[in-house]
Amino acid sequence: MTGDKKCKICRRAGEKLFLKGEKCFTPKCIFVKKPYPPGKLESEKKHRSTRSEFGSYLIEKQKVRNSYGVGEKQFSNYVKSAKEKKSASPTETLYDSLERRVDNVVFRLGLASSRPLARQLVSHGHIMVNGRKVTIPSYSVKTGDKVWIREGSRSIGPFKDLEKKLESHKTPSWIKFDVSKKEAEIVGKPENADLIFNLNSVVEFYSR
Repeated sequence: MTGDKKCKICRRAGEKLFLKGEKCFTPKCIFVKKPYPPGKLESEKKHRSTRSEFGSYLIEKQKVRNSYGVGEKQFSNYVKSAKEKKSASPTETLYDSLERRVDNVVFRLGLASSRPLARQLVSHGHIMVNGRKVTIPSYSVKTGDKVWIREGSRSIGPFKDLEKKLESHKTPSWIKFDVSKKEAEIVGKPENADLIFNLNSVVEFYSR
């Protein structure tokens, strides 16, 4: 996905989704200059049209799906599985499924500045899980799994000066990360206390 397409996704959502990582924090961010949906007329830019309930659900669904970089079919399957599971609420299960994706874990560890970059690192074989190279971004990690940077990849650009890059990075409590060893362990369950999305709206969207 090109940079322009990522910017259009944020403009349609009406907020920054940080799909371009560090570039989203710069003054050159297109959303800062054009915080309105692409294709809007000049007279419509300052006044967003009132959304229907369904429209609000759709926007929230798209925000979550695009933020995690998940295709529509796979995303709908995540929601379907979450609704069928009886041991937890659908929103908790959905969040757990999304957070346990190995590309998201790479992003949460600070090894990539954005999920698209994390997905690329996984696809190119730079990440190991329990001693095996994983190239499928949607691979789901379990509690007790160990994730690390492949030995032969530790000197490439994204991983250079890693200790310095991660000085101010906060790793989620459910992941234990030994930066010196370049190794992480999944030690708990993803907590959605800091969730910025309304997953109830997402579940409602697929319940209609």
